[in-house]
Amino acid sequence: MVMKGKWEIFPKRFGFFPYIFLVYLLLPIIVVSKESGLKQFIGYLLVAIFLLSYQRLYAQLERESLNFWLIIQILLVMILGVFYDPYQLFLGYFPANFIGYFTGKKFFRFFYLLFILSLTLTFAISWRNIDITSLVFIIPFFIIMLISPFGIKSMNRNMELERKLDLANEQIDQLIKREERVRIARDLHDTLGHTLSLLTLKSQLVGKMVNLQPVEAQREAKEMEEISRTALKQVRELVSDMRAVTITEGLIEVQKMLATANIKLSITHQIDDREIPLLLQNIISLCLKEAVTNIVRHSKATFCHIQLIPMPGAVEISIQDNGIGFADGKVKGNGLKGMKERLELVQGELAISCVQETTLRIKIPIILKEREKEEIF
Repeated sequence: MVMKGKWEIFPKRFGFFPYIFLVYLLLPIIVVSKESGLKQFIGYLLVAIFLLSYQRLYAQLERESLNFWLIIQILLVMILGVFYDPYQLFLGYFPANFIGYFTGKKFFRFFYLLFILSLTLTFAISWRNIDITSLVFIIPFFIIMLISPFGIKSMNRNMELERKLDLANEQIDQLIKREERVRIARDLHDTLGHTLSLLTLKSQLVGKMVNLQPVEAQREAKEMEEISRTALKQVRELVSDMRAVTITEGLIEVQKMLATANIKLSITHQIDDREIPLLLQNIISLCLKEAVTNIVRHSKATFCHIQLIPMPGAVEISIQDNGIGFADGKVKGNGLKGMKERLELVQGELAISCVQETTLRIKIPIILKEREKEEIF
């Protein structure tokens, strides 16, 4: 069963404004009250219809169409001005107000021209009943009445722009929240995930050594304790917005991971870290850790070679291993997806080849900045 909404005289969003204008209807009522007989009855009927049109226009204000209630209201202003009192033309402020709510040029121009025509005809027919001395007040009054639709239209346009701006800001806030959730998930994978992988490797190693090499097992257990403390530190850093990791720090971490997995490592490092913004260093180090984590977990490699080579306006990183590569040549996984997303932020490129040996190449454009002006995440 569909519940019908509560009926309202005027929409709540307009507040008390529509009720305030009702005060001006007392003037035509006073004019009509001075008449008698049938003319008085018709006058009251016209005022009642005018009041009804006023209510219906507010109820249908958002409809961008040919509004017959507005046509009726314009005609009523003309009739009251011609047959009762020419000064009743001040009621033209009512239709002038509603004309300004039309956003489309077609209907705005139609009703505005109809409005001007009705005022002109009324004035032309009734000008003999107008005191010449009162023209000093009537002319400015008419000018303001003719300008008011444009003022209301401009005001409504600005209000609509503000509404759209608020909506856009709300959508931006939602996108920022969504991006922040994605960033946190990616950072957890890229930082804490690598540390937990290292802990897993060492725990397996300790399980194998505990009976045969108890002293070495104790040493590995001590290292596991240090790694767990590092993991706790990483979580705290993520909560307080993860700090940037330099390329040198990233290389030290991957060296530890590969050494624990008994994978030999060769590094060709020809880049001056000081020439690379910290933001890009952070992205490079995270990509290095992700690539090495994949090697340790999936490649079954025994050797890895990492190259960091400067190029004109860019830096190229190559991570090569002698492992089994990707099955069917298909590259999958959230880690690689996260790498691509990070690289897209800085217009970086990622390419993977699996011919004989697996090679991952990363190319990042470098924009040199003054170090004191650099910004970190």
